[in-house]
Amino acid sequence: MERNDRTGPGEPGARQPARTGERNGSGAGEGSGAGEGPGAGEGPGRPRPAPLGSFAYTAADEEKRRGVRRMKTTATGLLLLVALVYALATWARSAGVGGWPGFVAAAAEAGMVGALADWFAVTALFKRPLGLPIPHTAIIPTKKDQLGASLGSFVGENFLSGDVVRGRIHALRAGRRLGAWLADPAHADRVTAELSTALRGAMRVLRDSDVQAVVGEAITRRANAAEVGPGLGKMLEKIVADGGHRKVVDLVCVKAHDWLVRHGDSVMDAVQGGAPGWTPRFVDKRIGERVYKELLRFVTEMRDMPGHPARASIDTFLTDFASDLRTDSDTRARVERLKSEILGRGEVQDVIASAWSSVRAMIIAAAEDEQSELRLRARASLMALGARLSTDERLQAKLDGWLEDAAVYVVTTYRTEITSLISDTVAGWDADQTSRKIEANIGRDLQFIRINGTVVGALAGLLIYTVSWALGA
Repeated sequence: MERNDRTGPGEPGARQPARTGERNGSGAGEGSGAGEGPGAGEGPGRPRPAPLGSFAYTAADEEKRRGVRRMKTTATGLLLLVALVYALATWARSAGVGGWPGFVAAAAEAGMVGALADWFAVTALFKRPLGLPIPHTAIIPTKKDQLGASLGSFVGENFLSGDVVRGRIHALRAGRRLGAWLADPAHADRVTAELSTALRGAMRVLRDSDVQAVVGEAITRRANAAEVGPGLGKMLEKIVADGGHRKVVDLVCVKAHDWLVRHGDSVMDAVQGGAPGWTPRFVDKRIGERVYKELLRFVTEMRDMPGHPARASIDTFLTDFASDLRTDSDTRARVERLKSEILGRGEVQDVIASAWSSVRAMIIAAAEDEQSELRLRARASLMALGARLSTDERLQAKLDGWLEDAAVYVVTTYRTEITSLISDTVAGWDADQTSRKIEANIGRDLQFIRINGTVVGALAGLLIYTVSWALGA
């Protein structure tokens, strides 16, 4: 990094050694390093940030510095010009030339004074003029931390106040704008895609074992906390009243008939095997055949006769059982014990835990598929929300109020942290590099102060001399 140049008369070098023993008028240390001395705005509980070294000095900054050097040359050239004019006018007056040399010499003299005064003022912002330890000079390097703290306070008081933030957000009409934006299909597609990407990322980041443990524990706790008997009873009662159980009875009858047809020998052997040993074999066989035929007839009649008495008995049993589930304490207690036993089995816990894997895979697949029901519904919901927001003033006002309250809460609660970002960042900058960066960006305009000081000083000197001459002084 190149050093600051000096084009003004007697300007010091870009870097001055720190004078640790000096104090400026406000009591701030004069050292140029950002890490020396207490930082402005630091409290006893907040450590000073580590120095950040320097800014990123870009090619654009270097181009601006060349413009600053050109303007310094111009301002210094104008100072030398008025000095030369002063010398020539003074020589002409001493040579006996009357009239105009006095006016010219007075204008040139005042122009030099104005140029030197403004050179001092501009130079004092960035360094010590002529290297002299004059109080209240090298303002930016020595008071960098105080300037950062003042800037942070200014921003906090004037930009982070609750009234300012609330008024600004209210003027934005964010609710109406958001509604109009979301109502656009292209924007709804974009938001849906971003939400899908975030959802897929979240699903992949989550550890399956952790989620499975949480899901299993939550389901088990919820199931144990809720009594299922009354709910089951109410549901069963409605099923029976609507005849929803009849298809199940039909299926059972069909399956029982088919099984009896296929396994008739097994049924007869079972009946014969249960007969007493003293009965003759042919009697056992006849009894087995008779029992099998009666079973087959009974099941066939139940299958083919919707009004079979056994079916009515099943309806009565289910109705009574539904009533017991709702009102009988013993039945409800037995159901609760059965529920606890079922939930406590390892196989059931494994099924509950593994449900997360299936849900996760289903969500990821739906998020990746642009034509999935999940994404289509999300897109439609976003567009519907946008259409409503763009026309419903009450909803707009409610959303705007939420945003205003949230923003005001943030700026009022965390104002100190926000403003400390400014003061701490400035405190961490290197003092010399800060001066170089600022000078590169505003130094060209500051040189116009020197030029204007030369011109205005010359005009003021000419006016004063003219008035004095006119009054005969």
